[in-house]
Amino acid sequence: MPAYVPPGWPDGVHPPGTEDFERTAQAWLLDTVPADYRLHGVLRRYPLALAAMAIHHTRACVTGAREGYRTARTELGAALPPHALDAVLAAYRAEGRRLVATARAVELVARALRGEVFTPQLQDAPAAPGDRPGSPGAATASPASPDELNARRKAADAAESPAERPARDGTAKSRKAPAAQRPARNGGTARRKARSGDKHAAAG
Repeated sequence: MPAYVPPGWPDGVHPPGTEDFERTAQAWLLDTVPADYRLHGVLRRYPLALAAMAIHHTRACVTGAREGYRTARTELGAALPPHALDAVLAAYRAEGRRLVATARAVELVARALRGEVFTPQLQDAPAAPGDRPGSPGAATASPASPDELNARRKAADAAESPAERPARDGTAKSRKAPAAQRPARNGGTARRKARSGDKHAAAG
């Protein structure tokens, strides 16, 4: 059975604990940082040190891309035609997504280099067709935590009417029928009393 790697694990890096994991991780990390990082022997001898520097570098890149996107209209609006400015913003969005994915992958590799063992999680299961990114009705929220699920159940219970809740819980108790609908007790004692009263009335 192949070793498990979490979603976002970089292509070309062997799974943790397998042969050549550190070598492939180091080669990939060097590709995520400026070329001058290769000049420092310590980063080749200690892949975890390289991963730590790569984390800071990729996070800084994400921050820079977001700041550039926010200020693009102010910085370039007067110098570029509208269509060119729109293209710049589109480039920022595309690169921003790539940088975020890279930063997350770097953090995963760093965690593996520290000895963390990844195990499948419930949210890693394949999404249903309607939940796939880009499909109609695709979910955009993060997977609900156990606390959120409990809160949703409580809200659903509160929304039910009192008549619906016992039926769902299987705890419904039989209700007494109105007095007019209750059968006479003691083998028809009420009818006998009524007849006796009628006889006395006739006799009087």
